Amino acid sequence: MVPTKAGIALCMLVAPILALAVSPSASHATGGGESPTTADQTRILDKRNAERLLANKGLTLQWIDWDHRGTATVTRRAGVWSLHGRQADVSGPGLLALDGTITEIGPDYFTFQGKITISNTPDPGRTCSADKTWHFAVTQNRRYYRLGSSSGATA
Repeated sequence: MVPTKAGIALCMLVAPILALAVSPSASHATGGGESPTTADQTRILDKRNAERLLANKGLTLQWIDWDHRGTATVTRRAGVWSLHGRQADVSGPGLLALDGTITEIGPDYFTFQGKITISNTPDPGRTCSADKTWHFAVTQNRRYYRLGSSSGATA
């Protein structure tokens, strides 16, 4: 089932949340802080937030479960950062999936170009999926990134 633009906006109203480590000891990020050399590479404008993404503790969607996080894996290859994530409902068919590229990491935000799919939640049989640019940000002193507005949003 392919939802209308209004259906996608409604499904994305309660956004996936990446719960990220706040530990300053995440020292495995290297080469951050400088601008990339090609347009395809991920722009790292804030090394601390690059480290936070690498040390993330998973993702959650409130319709699925706050207590059982899904996985979120950030990988780096040739200057391009990718994000792949999944959360499955342990007591039902609900599923959240993310797959794409992190295009920019800045102070308390990152931009993600890729596909986010939410299926069988909050209602069985409902699927919302969109492949576009998404903006995640840390707001209101939270300890995680939350999906906010996205470019090209019509809602």
